[in-house]
Amino acid sequence: MTPEEWVRQHFVHFLVKYKNYPSALMANEVQIILNGAKKRCDTVLYRRDLTARLIVEYKAPDVAITQAVFDQITRYNMVLRVDYLIVSNGLQHYCCKMDYTDNKYTFLPDIPDYQSL
Repeated sequence: MTPEEWVRQHFVHFLVKYKNYPSALMANEVQIILNGAKKRCDTVLYRRDLTARLIVEYKAPDVAITQAVFDQITRYNMVLRVDYLIVSNGLQHYCCKMDYTDNKYTFLPDIPDYQSL
């Protein structure tokens, strides 16, 4: 198991057990096409109508969460246009809520519970 996979498994467990995210609406390694290239989102949470709602990008614990990591998940969001973006290396977690009306995003103080989305 790679360090990034360790982070993924534990973070998905956290979302399901402590934040009440329905595992049936979550998918890992979701392939998208971005500018003609195949890319993959680490985890995508879907709505009940199967439209994407949230993307999570994982990094290994020794990988710093930098602007480049946010740039990566933002590129994926150009395809999916979700409401929330989360980045985690297992030690640090960042979540932002997208606002497409004003073309901005807001960092949240915590990962929201599923019912709060």
